[in-house]
Amino acid sequence: MTVPLMVQFLLCPLVLASLLWVTAPYGRHYRPGWGPRLPNRTAWMLMELPALLVISALVLLSPVRSQPQAWIPLCFWVSHYGYRTFVFPALMQPSDKTFPALLVLFAVLFNVLNGYNNAAALTGAAEHHAPVFSAHFFIGAVIFIAGFALHFQADKTIRQLRKPGESDYRIPNGGLFRWVSSPNYLGEIIEWTGWAIMTWSLAGVAFALFTFCNLAPRAISNHRWYRSRFADYPAERRILVPGIF
Repeated sequence: MTVPLMVQFLLCPLVLASLLWVTAPYGRHYRPGWGPRLPNRTAWMLMELPALLVISALVLLSPVRSQPQAWIPLCFWVSHYGYRTFVFPALMQPSDKTFPALLVLFAVLFNVLNGYNNAAALTGAAEHHAPVFSAHFFIGAVIFIAGFALHFQADKTIRQLRKPGESDYRIPNGGLFRWVSSPNYLGEIIEWTGWAIMTWSLAGVAFALFTFCNLAPRAISNHRWYRSRFADYPAERRILVPGIF
């Protein structure tokens, strides 16, 4: 295991413990005292862009860039981060909300590390001529696509809660929101679990684990926030996993 990959694994429990202790101060959990801030759209683009560029550059500039073991999984990665970098911020409702620049910096550093580790996994698989269309590739691809569809649909539901010019929060309904408070986060966790299976790599496992450690505490905070803000919030709705958690 390489040092960058070890660092990414070690970050997982640290991030989980930190976010269970302190809720990241953006969106509905905004609070002052976290230093300079950036406009929401700008912050999201700056955070996600390294995830799109680092792995793409490292794979496409490598000698094995034409190998399907490298470029086919890369297409899945680019589909997600193309959406997160450009489409998601563009579809945000205009607002005066801001995002802590410190959190943007942390996200950029992680996305560089994660992009490097997963690029190394893809190019390594291509160099060793690992099977492309294996059972785990197809299973992982299906899981990835299902997670992306869930994530995209949940984002759309949240966006449609507000009309232009509105800033109030409402209870989201429909789709998997009938059973959990944060299906958008569940979708991302499913996506990167699919990626880990599809690429059959430690880098993929590290990313899937980090995604859970990063998003599960946020889902817990969101669930508590909904319950404290809305007296009629559905009592049967779980945090992240229908009927379980």
